[in-house]
Amino acid sequence: MNSPFNEANYKALLEGLEVAEIFISEPLKTELFRLESEFYTAKSFDLKKHYIGSEIIEFVQYGTSEELNENFEGFPILRLNEFNSSFIASPSKYCKLIDKSTYDSLKLKKDDVLICRTNGNPKLVGKTALVPQNYEYAYASYLFKIRPKRNLINSATLVVYLNSKYGRIEIEKFSMASNQVNFSPAKFRELRIPNFGSLLNEKIENLVYSSFSLIEKSKALYQQTETLLLDTLGLKDFQPATDPINIKSFKESFLSTGRLDAEYYQKKYEDYLKLIKNYSKGYDLLNKICKIKDSNFNPEEIKEYKYIELADIGKTGDIISCTNAKGIELPTRARRIVRTDDVIISSIEGSLDSCALVTEDYNNALCSTGFYVINSKQINAETLLVLFKSEPIQNILKQNCSGTILTAINKTEFKNIHLPFIDVDLQKQIKSFVKESFRLKKQSEQLLETAKRAVEIAIEEGEEKGMVFINKHI
Repeated sequence: MNSPFNEANYKALLEGLEVAEIFISEPLKTELFRLESEFYTAKSFDLKKHYIGSEIIEFVQYGTSEELNENFEGFPILRLNEFNSSFIASPSKYCKLIDKSTYDSLKLKKDDVLICRTNGNPKLVGKTALVPQNYEYAYASYLFKIRPKRNLINSATLVVYLNSKYGRIEIEKFSMASNQVNFSPAKFRELRIPNFGSLLNEKIENLVYSSFSLIEKSKALYQQTETLLLDTLGLKDFQPATDPINIKSFKESFLSTGRLDAEYYQKKYEDYLKLIKNYSKGYDLLNKICKIKDSNFNPEEIKEYKYIELADIGKTGDIISCTNAKGIELPTRARRIVRTDDVIISSIEGSLDSCALVTEDYNNALCSTGFYVINSKQINAETLLVLFKSEPIQNILKQNCSGTILTAINKTEFKNIHLPFIDVDLQKQIKSFVKESFRLKKQSEQLLETAKRAVEIAIEEGEEKGMVFINKHI
């Protein structure tokens, strides 16, 4: 005999399952007409006072989908790779296929908000950055730009919210997954955006722009360090050859180097190598100056690790983020263990400048096998970092890259590049500058973290508690 329907028993059966019961009329309430089950079983949270995304948009625009180049041809185009914390860095790619009027329409202005629309990594979809001043950059099509109505929410507060845990919950709920996850302006229009009072909006904005000011000071100090080293190496008045033709005999080329590609024999590379060899303090092979740590490490399946990829490397040699995951969840390339004061250097041609100093925060982290991990008893870690990011060494690394599908510098070529011996007093000065640059950057990050936590507390406990948190931590 069938037992009568019991609502309590029915709900008990559903408890613990990713199941939600909705009326058929529910999907009709949204312009997107969402029917996939994930939309209705996604995490959510209470947000009593809020706007809908469509209410706060003053302007929205996609970037350019034209092909980009690395030859500095055309206009600079910002990509997700140049998102630096909650701000943006300088573009490394250009586009010569757009005209001036298109470029002008896409140029970034102070308080624009850039959002990642699509990516193979779902965690990067919806990642958001603030444009803190006017820039002569356009941006790529997998980003879109929003300018919010300032009387409702300022740009800095919007960025902090979208990058907070609650913003991520909303983004993941409204994103759509197929081959890649997509978060379009249409989906942004459906988001809930907190309706904060003017005082909290202003406080968050002040924190964010104070953070940006510290980043600018950090970058300026690092550039000063770089200039100091380059002047010492004799690069101040140095002009490498620009002649594209360099005639070599078979003996001088293939029989000597094993290379037949014309790119390898550009005169500028010879000039950079002469610069190193003429350095007054002398030079030697990398393998003689540095230890290369390339043994594989097998992570324990249930232990959690910090994992560093290319996207986690900042422009001034810092590690800006990492993935936290158990060993069983890590990719097979997560096989290099790093220690404090190691320097990691990308081996891949398009990202050779992705070099970073491992600080105490990342001691015992793992990095991809796409990095070389080095340290040295003769050159301190900070000087190694600046040296590997310098113009001469970057060009020498590039010259020695090879391959077809993936162009990279192999271990044999890497260990045989030439490095100059840097004066001990100069090394001490470089170490001091780099440490101060990193300290300013960390202080900047702490301000952003304070802003983000204040937004989360305001959502959880009210704006007054959010304000108390800010006042306690600044």
